[in-house]
Amino acid sequence: MKVAISGSTGFIGSRLSNELANQGWEIVPLTRCDFARDDANFAKKISGCNVIINLAGAPIMKRWTESYKKTILLSRIAPTLKITNAIHSLSEKPELFISASATGIYDSNGIWDEMNFSFSNDFLAEVCQAWETDAMRISGECRTVIVRFGIVLDKKEGALAKMLPIFRMGFGGPMGSGKQGFSWIHIKDLIGALLFLIKTKEISGPVNLVAPEFSDNKTYSKILAKTLHRPSLFKVPEFALKLFFGNGAEVLTTGQKVLPKKLIDSGYRFKFPDLAGALKAILK
Repeated sequence: MKVAISGSTGFIGSRLSNELANQGWEIVPLTRCDFARDDANFAKKISGCNVIINLAGAPIMKRWTESYKKTILLSRIAPTLKITNAIHSLSEKPELFISASATGIYDSNGIWDEMNFSFSNDFLAEVCQAWETDAMRISGECRTVIVRFGIVLDKKEGALAKMLPIFRMGFGGPMGSGKQGFSWIHIKDLIGALLFLIKTKEISGPVNLVAPEFSDNKTYSKILAKTLHRPSLFKVPEFALKLFFGNGAEVLTTGQKVLPKKLIDSGYRFKFPDLAGALKAILK
């Protein structure tokens, strides 16, 4: 079996590539140089692939200047359009196209799943909606799955890794009000869920890649501090986050409460369904 992956050297892409390679898959990395090719040559690069996985996108945890907001959007839209145009041109289509998105598409008020939801109207939600719309252009030609990532928990990379030094020094605590939703997933469950989606041919459309137990930022901070045997006394005020990240502070001061209904209904069994157990396993 052969799989093409954009973002194959990133946090999630590198873990997924390694796992698929261990299972005997041939990996075709889609690099920046590949996306600079003309459409015909790019189509040749992905020709013969059984699965195409699109994980490309610039980091969002930066200060959002108007210029960088364009980078966030275009780094997601351009690769997606390149891939879907290439799939459309192929006489032999891939069996599956998986394209990334995020739970930031949902409104911050309420509890949502793939069937019952309300979308937000902020910048990140608009990016996700445009991203997903372009990916779904190909849904009539091959099975298409949109994976909406929650906050991915891992010791070495991602949001948790960035927070660990502060919490280990005893200066950790909730950000902003602390009431914002915190929908998360252990990195091993994320990879496991992606493999499950590849194998489960009945699943298509949006899929929430989050654990069945969501939290809020305040509770997450308390559990993390307790797991590290440190206090959680300090609160990071919203104005301080805005001084550092500008409008990008929205990533930290807002959040969603999301359920993985499609995964659960399809029979995926989470290795780490609760936050305390997930953090303990990561930090042991």
